[in-house]
Amino acid sequence: MKGLRQFLKCAVTFGLIFAGTTAFAGSNARLDELFGQLSGADPFDAGRIESEIALEMARSGSDSMDLLLERGRMALEAGDISGAIGHLTALVDHAPEFTEAYNTRATAYFMAGLYGPALKDIGQVLTREPRHFGALSGLALILEDTGDAPRALEVLLKIQEIHPNMEGLADRIARLQLALEGTAL
Repeated sequence: MKGLRQFLKCAVTFGLIFAGTTAFAGSNARLDELFGQLSGADPFDAGRIESEIALEMARSGSDSMDLLLERGRMALEAGDISGAIGHLTALVDHAPEFTEAYNTRATAYFMAGLYGPALKDIGQVLTREPRHFGALSGLALILEDTGDAPRALEVLLKIQEIHPNMEGLADRIARLQLALEGTAL
């Protein structure tokens, strides 16, 4: 557990350093535009913009790789975590620069309770796209699950800068703030 906590500290520091950076490998003008809109959007528009960001991130540039991503996601939805990890690992092997491959595999690892591999993939996501609020949200979940509420709150506050209207975010922040103040909900 001590090793995991140390790894988490490094992952959070790494994620927060890169989360404020806009110059990253594979910069995409459309994503830049969408993220710019997202931070100032009202709740209705935020949902639409979030969907557009998800669609943009799911494009690998290869129909074959997009199919592997879809198969991995379908396996996750069906509860076939092992199958999902298999599809997504093949995708990462064939398209190692495809950010969403790592993000979706991180989700599968998280669902399997494999926090170490999930964190490694989250690190890959945040290296490529530091504004990836889904990966940051996953990082916050892992931090909270492993008892590091202060760092989980830091990550959630970073998400709030990127996507202030993310569904459930305000409640997660309020719950952690209350817990850190010693007030149980």
